Amino acid sequence: MRRVKILAMCVLAFLVGLIITASAVWAVQEYRLTHKEVEKQKAFYDDPRPIYQGDLSFKKILPPEIYAKLIYDVEAMKSLWAEVVGFRAPDVVGKIVPEIKPGKYTYKDKEKYPGFKELMWPELYKRFNPGAPPHVGNFPEIEIVPTRQYYWALPIAKETKKNIGHTKLDDQGYIIYDTYIAGFPFPRPSGEFKGQQIIYNWEKNYINGENALVLTRAKGYTKNFAVDVEGTLQLARIRLHGRVLMEPYGYFDERARANREGYAMSMFYLSPRDMYGNVLSINRYTDRDKVDLLLMYINSLRRIRKMSATDTQDAVAGQDVIYDDDWGFSQRLSPQNYPYKIELIAEREYLVPTNDEGGSMYISSQGFEYRNIKFERRPLYVVKLTQLDKNYIYKYRVLYIDKETFVLYNIENFDQKGRLYRISENSLVFIPEMGLFFYSGEMFRDYIDLHSNFLKFFIYPAYLGRDAIDIPSLIRGVK
Repeated sequence: MRRVKILAMCVLAFLVGLIITASAVWAVQEYRLTHKEVEKQKAFYDDPRPIYQGDLSFKKILPPEIYAKLIYDVEAMKSLWAEVVGFRAPDVVGKIVPEIKPGKYTYKDKEKYPGFKELMWPELYKRFNPGAPPHVGNFPEIEIVPTRQYYWALPIAKETKKNIGHTKLDDQGYIIYDTYIAGFPFPRPSGEFKGQQIIYNWEKNYINGENALVLTRAKGYTKNFAVDVEGTLQLARIRLHGRVLMEPYGYFDERARANREGYAMSMFYLSPRDMYGNVLSINRYTDRDKVDLLLMYINSLRRIRKMSATDTQDAVAGQDVIYDDDWGFSQRLSPQNYPYKIELIAEREYLVPTNDEGGSMYISSQGFEYRNIKFERRPLYVVKLTQLDKNYIYKYRVLYIDKETFVLYNIENFDQKGRLYRISENSLVFIPEMGLFFYSGEMFRDYIDLHSNFLKFFIYPAYLGRDAIDIPSLIRGVK
């Protein structure tokens, strides 16, 4: 009788899985977008239209039943998140160079207001100039807006509050992964391992939600501003552990639980022509000493290549980043695999190119500048990670992380000679009714090879199954 019950339960679970998968596929197909549709809303250059508003607002593109599940009371989110982290950003800034107030400024105002140099980190301050070789991404004009309170979705805030004190670090400052459940593990970092806690908050972030489809367009530029790389990609990303926003909650499935999977992502190349059909699959584990699984399907060879642990230091095709630079910093902290000395070197306010309203920031075709860009005073943590293994590509890395949200705005990577090698800067859109951040762009600069990249994103929530990140499913039908 017991075997019959177990068999019945297994059959029921299988059928439920089929129903969920079928409905998920239906839901995704119902509102799957193309690059062409996105570019109708916002061109790559000289287009100030907010991409996350208008025809591509989530309220319009998501099925009503899905949109309704992802929105919450704004005032409730503000109140709970302030309780969780212990402050609201507008209340703790404005103390450094208070004479620089909200308003519009140009690079010429740096002479009138020398305090800009104190308010910006050094590399950002140098970019407050007209566009000029050898790098893209300067900005001759900015608008400073009043500091806003940001917050996370109600389920994220509730789980974070509920689990305060539950996540533990060992005596070396590494997370004991079985103690993490969901939400942000250390909403009020403190103590001997404060720097590590900040990094773990970034690692467990909920940017782009838990299931997301990503349309990406990328361009690379030489030191003379010649475009040498152009590409379009489709990505799918699924959070596999600590899920609170979209069913299933907790672990995504039993495979994720058994293998201690943190998240999985697939990247499908649409262009350039010689890259079409290539697929990169990344599966990141929560076990700190377990090497992540990276698989690359090479369409021209019709072969799947398993990448080694050191391959995460390889440059991503056509970009000035390595695989460990995914979304700025995705390298797992480990005492075995490239361990770091971690230091919190600053805790103060900066003037930051922050959360773009609806994605209205744009790139100019003349000078490849950031335009329509808004800055805020934000309370930040500055964390330095010094690499203890000299075989790693970077000697140390400096991360600028928001204290209120744990969002990473910028990372500076220095080579083994101590020279600034690469920087990565994230542009984000905040969706108030969801309490979520979505990437709208990313800018990379290589200071050794004098090369740059712009990436433009449109990212939206979607109920996804394993087939969305599974290489056999993705390469089926590729010609």
